[in-house]
Amino acid sequence: MADGTVTVKVWDGWVRLFHWSTVLLLIASYVTAKLRWIEWHMLSGGLLLGLVLFRLAWGFVGSETARFSQFLAGPRAAMRHFASLRRGAEAEPHPGHNPAGGWMVMALLGLLLVQGSTGLFSDDAELHRGAFADWIGYDASQVASAWHQRLFDLLLIAIGLHVAAIAVYRVAFGRRLVRAMITGRTAMPAGTTPPRGGNRVLGALLLAASMALGVYLWRLSLF
Repeated sequence: MADGTVTVKVWDGWVRLFHWSTVLLLIASYVTAKLRWIEWHMLSGGLLLGLVLFRLAWGFVGSETARFSQFLAGPRAAMRHFASLRRGAEAEPHPGHNPAGGWMVMALLGLLLVQGSTGLFSDDAELHRGAFADWIGYDASQVASAWHQRLFDLLLIAIGLHVAAIAVYRVAFGRRLVRAMITGRTAMPAGTTPPRGGNRVLGALLLAASMALGVYLWRLSLF
């Protein structure tokens, strides 16, 4: 291309499906909780937990940019990246998550995992009783319920920081991160080697198993 860049596929379909499905299920979980549609809330929560487990598995066996080994770097690398941003120039573009963004991804996955897990053990003594609430007893399930609510507030804060970072990259550096997560492609310096893709069949099997687990956990919560 004339500006010395090429369009490279950086995100596989499974990563993009996970990302946007998570957004939709988070909205569904929030709305169903507010409307006290508890059965639907438990379904969206179970599916969301299944998605997180899929993403964790895909982080080990998936495409190159999806793997934790590719984008997780030490604190020094993250600080160097922040330092370059303060100087008004982005560090060398990364085909996937940059060192700072990688840690945000892990924070979001961790919060989603704990959020979904506490829901399985919670009991609000009114409408909701998690599938495994009996395993830990009433008092402990009340603690799990309290944390299930508090963690959602932390999750909203983390999501807000994530969206703010995307806006900064768009305004300050012209990086269209949202479009890349939609199309899977982004502009990279000429000569960039396209990241290696993942096994599509394996991705389909992992996703199907994760969704089946989510539905199974929902069914357990109904009885």
